[in-house]
Amino acid sequence: MSVAFRRESDDEHMEPAFEWPIPIGPNLVTPRGLRLLGEEGARMAEAIANATDEEARKKLQRRQRYIHTRQSTAEVQAAPGADTVGIGSRVTFTLNGAERALTIVGHDEADPAQGTIAFSAPLARALMGAEVGEAVEYQGREDAITILAAATDPETQA
Repeated sequence: MSVAFRRESDDEHMEPAFEWPIPIGPNLVTPRGLRLLGEEGARMAEAIANATDEEARKKLQRRQRYIHTRQSTAEVQAAPGADTVGIGSRVTFTLNGAERALTIVGHDEADPAQGTIAFSAPLARALMGAEVGEAVEYQGREDAITILAAATDPETQA
């Protein structure tokens, strides 16, 4: 049989293991976000040390590389000014007549289910820089959002 039709090993037919994708743009974080990255890095190091399965160790090492990259490129943002929306702000606003509240944070600490969104999310981009009482354009409507309150979220500064 020709060498061209032989398989050297089963490994060459496995799916490639890709690195965790790094979000495009600056890595803006709150002080809490930087602390959470440090804690996650420590957990990854401990998990890698305790991992017995080689595949599990490789997955953990990929996650650890991602965390270290995010930690080393983090740009901690100062607390936003009073009544101005920025990274670390807890914002209360009306959107299409419904009152909502959320906190704007960095990519790695965003969790919409917990009321935190990344600064790069379309809604957050519309809110950034707005002041209390201001009407903001969103999704093509000039007055879609009205800012009711904006203050630094103390949890993001810890």
